[in-house]
Amino acid sequence: MIYPWHLYAMACMYILAGIMHFVKPKMYMRIMPNYIPNHKLMVLLSGVAEIILGATLCFPLTKNTAIYGIILMLAVFFTVHFYMLSNEKASAGLPKWVLILRIPLQFFLMYWAYFYLQF
Repeated sequence: MIYPWHLYAMACMYILAGIMHFVKPKMYMRIMPNYIPNHKLMVLLSGVAEIILGATLCFPLTKNTAIYGIILMLAVFFTVHFYMLSNEKASAGLPKWVLILRIPLQFFLMYWAYFYLQF
């Protein structure tokens, strides 16, 4: 089955984001909340998850499972966004308004993934 180009764009976005977890792991470890154990392992596991979910979006047999996985992953990532809002060091020097805008963006990304369940 051929999907719309924007589904493949989403898949590429998650694959590239996952690869970045291996290229710049320290950047991701800095934004991990303190209550999450073993930051490096969690960063690498989340990178693997993003790569796998992005890749499996492209196949009819696994697309819907990948969509639910992406939505769940994005929901879990809210903890990072709220931590960045509450911790100046974790904010990576981003202005507060950018950090606040990331929260509705997260909902948009969840909706964008959900949208593809109809295909």
